[in-house]
Amino acid sequence: MFAVSVHFFWPFLVFGVLSLIGFRDTRQTRHAVLRNYPVAGHFRFLFEAIRPELRQYFFESNQDGRPFSRERRSMVYDRAKNIEDVLPFGTELDVYDTSHGWVNHSICPKPHGQDDMRVTIGGPDCKHPYSASLYNISAMSFGSLSGNAILALNKGAKAGNFYHDTGEGSVSRYHRQGGGDLVWELGSGYFGCRAEDGTFDAEKFREQAANPQIKMIEIKMSQGAKPGHGGVLPGPKVTEEIAEARGVPVGKDCISPASHSAFSTPLELLDFIVKLRELSGGKPVGFKLCIGHRWEFMAIVKAMLQTGIKPDFIVVDGAEGGTGAAPVEFANRLGTPLRQGLTFVHNCLVGTGLRQDIRIGASGKLISAFDIAGAMALGADWVNSARGFMFAVGCIQSQSCHTNKCPTGVATQDPSRQKALVVPDKATRVTNFHNNTIKALRDFSAAAGLNHPSEFKPEHFYLHEGLREVMPASAALTWLKKGALLDPVHELPGYSTYWAMATAESFEASKSVEAAKTLMHPHRRHH
Repeated sequence: MFAVSVHFFWPFLVFGVLSLIGFRDTRQTRHAVLRNYPVAGHFRFLFEAIRPELRQYFFESNQDGRPFSRERRSMVYDRAKNIEDVLPFGTELDVYDTSHGWVNHSICPKPHGQDDMRVTIGGPDCKHPYSASLYNISAMSFGSLSGNAILALNKGAKAGNFYHDTGEGSVSRYHRQGGGDLVWELGSGYFGCRAEDGTFDAEKFREQAANPQIKMIEIKMSQGAKPGHGGVLPGPKVTEEIAEARGVPVGKDCISPASHSAFSTPLELLDFIVKLRELSGGKPVGFKLCIGHRWEFMAIVKAMLQTGIKPDFIVVDGAEGGTGAAPVEFANRLGTPLRQGLTFVHNCLVGTGLRQDIRIGASGKLISAFDIAGAMALGADWVNSARGFMFAVGCIQSQSCHTNKCPTGVATQDPSRQKALVVPDKATRVTNFHNNTIKALRDFSAAAGLNHPSEFKPEHFYLHEGLREVMPASAALTWLKKGALLDPVHELPGYSTYWAMATAESFEASKSVEAAKTLMHPHRRHH
């Protein structure tokens, strides 16, 4: 055969290679599938590896896809490209599903106004209040995102006049190069103002906070993706650029502890807020958290009442939020979802008479005008989005953020992959997405008969309650009256027991649930 044609060599070569693979498969001990199905068993691993792509490109319907459906991703892509985002032939959503929510329209809609859609953040003790857009870029660190992605986001924020949260990785050269407004997020690693031993360095903070790009300071208490969880960036991933931004040595493990070392009690947290406000020259200072134990947040509120010290803002992150990779249990089963966490924070501040001095931001899968309106109806003053702006900058939800192999150059430090992200084009898309979402919010508010999204109230937001009831959020959820928690005696489900457990001196509960209930009902016997 070889004498007739040399090409007969190739079938023998393929057969020989497959034979070697089969021989190895039957001898290896790691995979039972390969021992029982040598050679053919490899197709199982191949199809498993490309399963997300097969689902996304061939089998996914408009309403499939997690955490964001194809329809919602397409909405962002269209708005980012300045393409009209319309739906033909009616909604594909099941409007009778118990998870479906909506806002009722008005028979007398308002004219489409030209309001700038902004909110002023800064309490009585703030010297430099900040006028923020109602829609901004949520916390995503340089290191989690590529330098090109950070630069595109920041340039887009500058062009659109909205802010860009740095994430806990501090202010990088790409943030500064973009020139857009920044919210400096201060995590437990104190990156950008970190002493050699990993504690907070006041002088480094003062120098960094003087940057005119930095408009606000945000202390990260916890985040929706992995609340109560620290992190380690392995030494090999700590490049010169990342080390420069974070103020850590090149090539050494970069540790973010699970909790802060600058404070350990609610009273100390408020003292730290005062210190940061003074060191920054009077810029707005607040904190971000995903609600966990209710008495812990109430302990902070009691500390505010005891000291008179108040943050300028609080950002509530929902457990459904988060761009970073997290352990499965943390991502799926830890922390309070945004709707419940947001209403709880709002109620606590209203119930203690503090709400008028403290602004509330919200973050957690909020990418549409309806999402923003719903959050504002439940107590938010403005909204942040991470993944929405990731889509705008080119993310395709491949969910490979933790592998350093992001196919679009968004969530990777691989230089060759980053080159795929063309900064000027993506920066324009970031601006377009913001502006078109704000326009949709303006139109959505007008259709509901409102002059401004801040007029959305719980009675505008409708929810299914079970299989038969349809109720506005004003009836479906608990809402406290102003000062209700300050009454000497109160019995508010979901609030009074935890209020009795909270103390300004510690994040630990001062008493058990049973002891708190007994205190509220001293004559009730427990068997």
